[in-house]
Amino acid sequence: MSNFAKPENALKRAEELINVGQKQDALQALHDLITSKRHRAWQKTLERIMFKYVELCVDMRRGRFAKDGLIQYRIVCQQVNVNSLEEVIKHFMHLSTERAENARNQAQALEEALDVDDLEADKRPEDLMLSFVSGEKGKDRSDRELVTPWFKFLWETYRTVLEILRNNSKLESLYAMTAHRAFQFCKQYKRTTEFRRLCEIIRNHLANLNKYRDQRDRPDITAPESLQLYLDTRFEQLKVATELELWQEAFRTVEDIHGLMCMVKKTPKPSLMVVYYAKLTEIFWVSSSHLYNAYAWFKLFSLQKSFNKNLSQKDLQLIASSVVLGALSVSPYDNSHVASHLLLEYEKERNSRMANLIGFSVDPKLENREVLSRSALLSELASKGIMNCVPQEVKDLYNLLELEFFPLDLASRVQPLLVKISKLGGKLSSASSVPEVHLSQYIPSLERLATLRILQQVSKVYQTVKIENLSRMIPFHDFSTVEKIAVDAVNSNFLSLKVDYMKGIVIFGHLGLESSELRDHLTNFTESLNKSRTMIYPPAKKTSKLGDILPGLLETVEKEHKRLLARKSIIEKRKEEQERQLLEVERKEELKRLEVQKITEDAEQRRLAAEFEQRRNQKLKEIEDREMEDVRAMLEDADKRGKKKGKKPLIEGKVTKQSLMELALTEQLRERQEMEKKLQKLAKTMDYLERAKREEASPLIEAAFQSRLVEERELHERQQQVQVEISRQRHDGDRAEKNRLTKLYEHKVQFQEKVTKTRQEEYSKLKAESEERIAEILQQRRQEREYKRKVLFYIDQEEERLRKVREEEEARKLEEETRKKKEEAERRAKLDEIAEKQRQREKELEEKERVRRENIFRRPADEPIRPSVDVPGDATAQVEPSPAVAAPAAAAAAAAPAGGKYVPRFRLSKPDGDGQAPPPAAGGGRWGSGANRDERRDSDRRGYGSTGASSGASKWRS
Repeated sequence: MSNFAKPENALKRAEELINVGQKQDALQALHDLITSKRHRAWQKTLERIMFKYVELCVDMRRGRFAKDGLIQYRIVCQQVNVNSLEEVIKHFMHLSTERAENARNQAQALEEALDVDDLEADKRPEDLMLSFVSGEKGKDRSDRELVTPWFKFLWETYRTVLEILRNNSKLESLYAMTAHRAFQFCKQYKRTTEFRRLCEIIRNHLANLNKYRDQRDRPDITAPESLQLYLDTRFEQLKVATELELWQEAFRTVEDIHGLMCMVKKTPKPSLMVVYYAKLTEIFWVSSSHLYNAYAWFKLFSLQKSFNKNLSQKDLQLIASSVVLGALSVSPYDNSHVASHLLLEYEKERNSRMANLIGFSVDPKLENREVLSRSALLSELASKGIMNCVPQEVKDLYNLLELEFFPLDLASRVQPLLVKISKLGGKLSSASSVPEVHLSQYIPSLERLATLRILQQVSKVYQTVKIENLSRMIPFHDFSTVEKIAVDAVNSNFLSLKVDYMKGIVIFGHLGLESSELRDHLTNFTESLNKSRTMIYPPAKKTSKLGDILPGLLETVEKEHKRLLARKSIIEKRKEEQERQLLEVERKEELKRLEVQKITEDAEQRRLAAEFEQRRNQKLKEIEDREMEDVRAMLEDADKRGKKKGKKPLIEGKVTKQSLMELALTEQLRERQEMEKKLQKLAKTMDYLERAKREEASPLIEAAFQSRLVEERELHERQQQVQVEISRQRHDGDRAEKNRLTKLYEHKVQFQEKVTKTRQEEYSKLKAESEERIAEILQQRRQEREYKRKVLFYIDQEEERLRKVREEEEARKLEEETRKKKEEAERRAKLDEIAEKQRQREKELEEKERVRRENIFRRPADEPIRPSVDVPGDATAQVEPSPAVAAPAAAAAAAAPAGGKYVPRFRLSKPDGDGQAPPPAAGGGRWGSGANRDERRDSDRRGYGSTGASSGASKWRS
């Protein structure tokens, strides 16, 4: 073996090559040494070689070399020294991370530097073309070339380490640590593509681990430590996936965790399960799977209530509110009636799969497709008493949307509750693993549910509703959105309605004859009619034809009814008595059972106390016996040593424990003193020997030192001569080079002046153009400001003018309205006055016509007019006057004027001043002759003329 084949010489040779800058040769030499088969006996030196090897790989970013070297080193250390491999890998990752961090710190624009989609892809063609076309590299490109390669190498480092450690049971903790660091790398720098690949790598490693079970160093997943490491890795993967918003990858991670739990048939700790269900709630909410989200919240609530002893009442209310609102957010219908058999089977399989993920045990042989359903969840919430944990707003909202019936004012009752619920939420202080609760996220789903409930309840009450009224009843959405919701509900056979835009109404139809609403409609209608009839005609007052036909039927029915009520009360009393007796028997049995249990517990406690006392005494006895045995053994050893030295034995005859302890302590003290004396004697001897050796070695050391000084002086002189010679040669070469380049000095000066002049001209030209452009921009901005100022001034003036015009127009309109109102009031007053006069005239005409008809029908044509006499008690009675009165009346009628002027009754019966009554009218009627009567009627019809009869009639009417 040559000198360089030895590990020490190879390591020194590699360091010399590194010092002179030949890192590639040093790396190749170490790689050849590690991959050879001669290194198996060099364990101690090989570790130092590996440290240097990984440093070179990191400096030169040679990931393939590092992977090959680590694989070979794993073969060597896997059975002998696993800790050495672990230290080398940790050093390798530490160096890669440190170099990447240094490169990131040097870059000033990290976002632009890391603007690449894939760290494993090579340079794109457009990047290569840009690098060749552009002469000067921009800052972004320089940053990309500085930072991106180091992050590519760091990502390759994580992949390499995971590949090396994947099947080693002794390095499981290092494998988990590497996976966690890789997850943090993806999370810190938002590397979504690399995170997906990392999840796939870890998933494949676990699959291969289950596939090849006969490997030598395969990790045992059923072991508690290994299972905990694998679960911690998956849960960290789940957290990072949700933080990066990679929801599909997060769901696949959930499936991995569930598969791992099924594989080992063991449930993780409650703290991990809380994280599991918390992430499931986020995943299902993002995927709009409200039913599964509600079930996940339900499991999370159960875990927190059972295992979190520090859970506050406020946090418990928030979690319970999330459960209830999540259940209410689920659509109250499904599309199973229109789905095909294949889709139904797929839906059933999907529900079974989700139920297993969430943790609900489901029988797969059931034909019911609603494995997880809204109704089942709501009944489960009611049975578990979750409604008692929610705030009053959530409870009222649940009652309104699920239990009560308010078709017209449901929205006005629900809307204030939604406003209050939207303000609830926040971070849970006593449950750190649960995400921040925001109840406002359920508001759109609850508004949709309220819309469906309003439509459903209105359809049970009305047959047609105007679109405007329906829009007012549903303030959550405009009518187009309500129509979309209604169409979806109609397609799902939840509602039956039509929209008639021509008439502007919504028509609520009837569902199928097999529906639950119409199956018992006749029975329901009959019961409603009976209730209405009972309300209109109470039982005490109602009569029937059957009661008329059978007079004793009502009493018989009432007696039978009373007898049945009495029998019912007796049965109820007997039931209560029987229940009371059963309760009494159960109470006595419970008391007996408690007494027996108490006696058994007391006996068990006494037995346990006796056993404990017996074990304690036995243990104390064993300790004493063991101490006695130790002391005896120690004394026997001391006796044996004493016999060898010719001393008297210590143990003679029967001894006690106290005497044995004293003898042991005395013997130990004596031996310690003897040992101290021996040590002091030995130390003195060693001092003499050391002093003698140093006295003999002192002249030899001095002679060696002097000879070393002479050798070093000669070596220094030789090196000085070599340096002088090298300096002289270098100086001569520099002078020759200067003489050669002196000929080009003038050309250099000319070229420099030309370049300087050209750049000065370009600078002057650009400066002039820039100043001109700046002047133009300033002038343009000045003009724009002036134009804006004028426009604003014009707009202000125009607004002021329009404001004055509006004010004048409003004042004119107000005055016009006042005038119109006044005229309208006057016109109405006049019309009311004319109408009142007309009504009075009509009444007078009717009264006149009535009196005329009475007079016509009551007397013959040739009968003279008889004055009427008022009889008390009957205003319409007519009596015949006595003969003494008839003659003056006839005389008065004869003396009446021919014109038919009205004469009052008191004048007919009272004589004039000369004692004679006025003559009666020539016509013989009460109002005069028939001709005069017709004349008066004609004058009345013409508007009450100025004739005597008319004036007389007007006076009488007034």
